[in-house]
Amino acid sequence: MAQTLDAQTRQRIQTWLDGQYDEATKQVIRDLLEADNVTELTDAFYKDLEFGTGGLRGVIGVGSNKMNRYTVGAATQGLANYLNQCFPGQPIQVAIAHDSRNMSPEFARITADVFSANGIRVFLFKELRPTPELSFAIRHLGCQSGVVITASHNPREYNGYKAYWTDGSQVVAPHDKNVVAEVNKIKSVADIHFQGNPDLITLIGEEVDAEYLKTITANCVNPVVIKRQHDLKIVYTPIHGTGITLVPTALERIGFTNVHIVQEQATPDGNFPTVVYPNPEEQEAMTLAMQQAQAIDADLVIATDPDADRVGAAVKNQAGEWQLLNGNQMASLIIYYLLQAWKDAGKLSGKEFVAKTVVTTEVIDAMCAAYGVPCHNTLTGFKYIAQVIRELEGKGQFIAGGEESYGYLIGDAVRDKDAVASCAMIAELTAYAKDKGLSLIDFLTEMYMRHGFYYEGLVSITKKGKSGAEEIQQMMADLRGNLPATVDGAKPIAVLDYQNLTRKDLRSGEVTPIPMGMGIERSNVIQLILDDGTKVSARPSGTEPKIKFYISVHAHLEKPADFNNTLAKLKDKVTAVQRDLGLL
Repeated sequence: MAQTLDAQTRQRIQTWLDGQYDEATKQVIRDLLEADNVTELTDAFYKDLEFGTGGLRGVIGVGSNKMNRYTVGAATQGLANYLNQCFPGQPIQVAIAHDSRNMSPEFARITADVFSANGIRVFLFKELRPTPELSFAIRHLGCQSGVVITASHNPREYNGYKAYWTDGSQVVAPHDKNVVAEVNKIKSVADIHFQGNPDLITLIGEEVDAEYLKTITANCVNPVVIKRQHDLKIVYTPIHGTGITLVPTALERIGFTNVHIVQEQATPDGNFPTVVYPNPEEQEAMTLAMQQAQAIDADLVIATDPDADRVGAAVKNQAGEWQLLNGNQMASLIIYYLLQAWKDAGKLSGKEFVAKTVVTTEVIDAMCAAYGVPCHNTLTGFKYIAQVIRELEGKGQFIAGGEESYGYLIGDAVRDKDAVASCAMIAELTAYAKDKGLSLIDFLTEMYMRHGFYYEGLVSITKKGKSGAEEIQQMMADLRGNLPATVDGAKPIAVLDYQNLTRKDLRSGEVTPIPMGMGIERSNVIQLILDDGTKVSARPSGTEPKIKFYISVHAHLEKPADFNNTLAKLKDKVTAVQRDLGLL
């Protein structure tokens, strides 16, 4: 074995065998050594599980590179140390929630114990709850920080740990890097205070649910329409996750009386037995819901991921077939509906604003411009949208925001993407469309006819390991240094480089700064603008060994009958752009 494991991996293994780790953990390591399981040992110990700017995410198991009581404990100890530095001599409070994944309740309790052992008061949800409710609870309870145990929509073997700050958003600069630095200082299990103080841990649940649900009912803009369309036939699945705790109640509270839950997926279960991936972006995860919708001739299908921060939706198209709406389509529909509803209600005073990410559909920018509402574009990640809300607090009113990866936020009571509130709003806008005799596809068509038919394509390229990371960096360097003369016959006219925070006009050569703040900081993102309006964005993933290329194209849609033909042409253009850039 000594000849097959590198020195650093062997050292980490020995540290765990010699250290203050529990006997069951040590026995697992001994068994792997006895079985000569080099692959498993290497995966478990070749590095420390990285606490990134969003927290932890990894496979559950024994080892320095896995999610277990020790890696969770170290993350919490580092965060506790930082909180005590930031708020010296002050009473500090944190809120903790968890999803339905395996080991989530145990990791949540370990997190609570470590915080309390460091003199920090803990509000611990006694049962699983959605991530957006954790965000709400931080502000509602006056906490300085919070943690949710979740791996979002990752496969069943994963779990994770997301850290939040005082405003209920995930940590941003400078706190993100400062927390990472404190976590990295934890070099020994002896540095972690595992012995909790029960007097500092308060269990919470229904009382916070009630306040959170009030904010969702307050988002409702057309209660009269909902009353007329209360029997809208909705099929909902939580995909074995936390959404079951609040989504049906939220729909009921705003007035919907005909909600059908997919019973095979209604029970929270970290093994996610009915799906390959518990991700509403995947059609496979929504198959049971769409089958049920077909059987009962439903109006809408909605599905939430395990921690209920993302939502997917499916509707009937003109041919009567069920199809998924993508994240760009749903984000734009929500904002289209709200802008019109706020205008009709006389609520657009000139102080309202919308926020989205730089890779999310530009039809939202076009709509906001038409309604005279500023649309703030941020880096990818809802923490940046939350940063815009925080910076404009007291100066403007946030209507809604969204990102292409199925995350949306209505109102500012929560500071992270919120599938519970989004399910309620999607149901409401579907009722509004039906009240006008429209399907959601008709409603989408109406939006495109008014503001332009935008279509987006995504290419995600995986490059694993050290060599893969180097390849990704080289791809970004090539983009910066070797711009194509044309792309599908169109000339590049501008380059936005967020790493340098510059915008270069390729026709005049003028370089102007991209202002920092308002959801913008230095980041390895490049955007290429072509003279036909096409936009190409390149961004290495912050959590996976991937580089993503986003292509946005648009056209004019004259009449509903042209929808399918125009969509086909836009898809062909995206394919041509991808091929010209060597992405296919």
